[in-house]
Amino acid sequence: MAAHHTKRQKKLQSKLRKSSVPAMLITNEHNVTYLTGFTGDSSYLVVTPNSTLLLSDTRYETQLTEECPELDVYIRDAGSTKLDSAVNAVEKSKFGQLFVEADSMTKSMFDQLESSASTCELVPTSGWVEEFRCIKDKVEMASIRKSVMINERAFEVIRSQLSGEQTERQIAHNLEHQIRAFGGARCAFNPIVGVGPRAALPHGVPSNVKIKESFMVLIDWGAQVDLYASDLTRVLVTGRIQPKFRRVYETVLKAQLAAIKLIKPGVSLQKVDQAARKVIADAGFGKYFGHGLGHSFGLQIHETPFMSPIHKGTLEAGMVITVEPGIYIPGWSGVRIEDDVLVTRDGHEVLSSLPKKLDECVVNLF
Repeated sequence: MAAHHTKRQKKLQSKLRKSSVPAMLITNEHNVTYLTGFTGDSSYLVVTPNSTLLLSDTRYETQLTEECPELDVYIRDAGSTKLDSAVNAVEKSKFGQLFVEADSMTKSMFDQLESSASTCELVPTSGWVEEFRCIKDKVEMASIRKSVMINERAFEVIRSQLSGEQTERQIAHNLEHQIRAFGGARCAFNPIVGVGPRAALPHGVPSNVKIKESFMVLIDWGAQVDLYASDLTRVLVTGRIQPKFRRVYETVLKAQLAAIKLIKPGVSLQKVDQAARKVIADAGFGKYFGHGLGHSFGLQIHETPFMSPIHKGTLEAGMVITVEPGIYIPGWSGVRIEDDVLVTRDGHEVLSSLPKKLDECVVNLF
């Protein structure tokens, strides 16, 4: 088990001691990976102030010895379930209380565990491990930087080969291919590719619409590299730039730059969101920007914190966030510009570097 995983476990154990918590059951698979380095599924982690125990099954015995050989494990066979192994660990250790992750445990799971482990009180919790995941360590940042780099390389190939006969779906598939070709594991999420009016769908699913059917295309894509994600959006112009489109695009870019300028430790998440939202509203497009300004990412593509009018909290050094304002006008078109930003000790660093001035986004089709 790598030193950074041990360090993460110790941080959680320290929190358990300070809160007088005898044991915690980690059921979120991303949290299990974060704490141990184990990348399999169908496994839980029991953490006490002085120990950790991974509950897994026979499929992963060899993988566990490769990924985290020093970790104590309990291997179940085909005759028992994950919950059975959790009950066994609870009853054997006689914890008295077991804190559980309410955000990843269904009510049915909770009820089954509560009735089976009748001598133990279950205490729902929320965000205990995610609180640590908000701040990326050096190992995580190295993976995220690599993910951004591969993501950008893949896009540059897509841009250089753009043809009017290509469909949204073909571009999405080619992005996956290029990400893998440059060393990524896969796309971090299903790419969003929207031509013309379909760019007004913030999470549109790629279709058979061809690039040549409009003067622009919006592409939102991400790479997963060493388990960590990246997330970018660019608009490419393939025809004559309409005056209305220029106005919309430059409004979105102005909003994004205004938000990024504010990013530093101690700044309210809502304040950053409001900076971008005000630019768009002042330009008369407020009703066409309906989603939050951005989110963190890491082992998952959407992680806390989130920047929106309703999410409270402040930025801290070590957070990575997307900044992605957009204007979406149904039946006409849409624009979103998205970059990945690291909060540093005294400000911020924009991790992504693809051109985003409108005239830099003009492409000659093959």
